Amino acid sequence: MKKSNTANILKWLGTLVLMVGAGVNSLEIYPLGIIIMVTGGMLWCVVGILWKELSLIITNAVLGLISIVGVCYTMGYFN
Repeated sequence: MKKSNTANILKWLGTLVLMVGAGVNSLEIYPLGIIIMVTGGMLWCVVGILWKELSLIITNAVLGLISIVGVCYTMGYFN
């Protein structure tokens, strides 16, 4: 099964963004590292939608939501 060119570009962009996010996280630049990681995860979520791959959609959407809620909690938005 041939995957679309758009999905191929997005999967590599998402992979690159996740690697940059991991590097930023390793330098303890908070919350920028998490924001970058969520962006990469959302790119992979879009790829999952294009591929109709439920496991990619659920994994990346849930991890993104958990990360966003964690940042908001840490920043005091729930107080």
